[in-house]
Amino acid sequence: MKDKKSIFIGLLLSLLLLAAYLGLTNGAVKVGFNQLLANPEILKLRLSRILLALIAGSGLAVSGLIFQAILRNPLAEPYVLGVSSGAGLGAIIGLLLGVSLIFLPLIAFIGAATTMLIVYNLAKINGKISSQGLLLSGVITGAIFSSLLLFFISVSTNEGMHSITWWLLGSLQLFDFKLLYIVGVIVSCGIAISLYLARDLNAISLGEEEAHHLGINVNTIRKILFIIASIMTASIVCVCGIIGFIGLIIPHAIRFIFGSDHRTLIPVSAVSSAIFLIIADIISRVMLAPVEIPIGVITSVIGGPVFILLLRKKQKITL
Repeated sequence: MKDKKSIFIGLLLSLLLLAAYLGLTNGAVKVGFNQLLANPEILKLRLSRILLALIAGSGLAVSGLIFQAILRNPLAEPYVLGVSSGAGLGAIIGLLLGVSLIFLPLIAFIGAATTMLIVYNLAKINGKISSQGLLLSGVITGAIFSSLLLFFISVSTNEGMHSITWWLLGSLQLFDFKLLYIVGVIVSCGIAISLYLARDLNAISLGEEEAHHLGINVNTIRKILFIIASIMTASIVCVCGIIGFIGLIIPHAIRFIFGSDHRTLIPVSAVSSAIFLIIADIISRVMLAPVEIPIGVITSVIGGPVFILLLRKKQKITL
């Protein structure tokens, strides 16, 4: 089994290199690698997209894993729980108020945290939170925040705001390189802390009582992980807009192959999601070239049916 894991991890790293190469050489215009080296501006633009896909894919996958573990719900992920919409709404309000780009991740985090508090309280009935209630609250809150977000854009007199509609559908096109560094640091730290707490995640995903017996302070660990997942999601939404279902599709596929040990799930899901997002970005640029399709459209078209299948599977298990 250990050999199989090593082979699979080696295969994943090879696929990551191959996806990065294809991402560099393919786009609205196909460019050979030697031509790319001779054009540093094009190289820089395409390399930034690869790096952003790597950061966003890995961050969203690990956020999804954290939400699924601490909420003990396999359908939980930032997009479904409305966290992405809340972060996007926060970012738009920040832009309307003229907040500096440097502070956008903070504003988006406030939006994401506010959303989770609303979802939690809406789902709580007599002090208890059901999985179905949590999902329903997340979907409804996300839909309301998405509508508010579109409302702010539609009534804005700022011409630049209208182009943000396209950005909100998901894009790996960078408008400020400083944000790439900030988000890169946030996501790297978030994944590192998640890996450090992977054993606690394993215990919490088994059940609150079991985790207590193992000497884990469940409430404190949950709060720490909740804040980490929200910060990672918020910072990614600031740069890439709303890219849905990444935190749902890949972790489930990896869990099917490797089991439920988060010490393995976290790094493997992070790399796999990065590969998936790089390939999705290539499709978005090549399919209707020179027109670029928002990457969130592609991930939603793939992720929506997967979500329905998982929901039906969960309902059968419950019955």
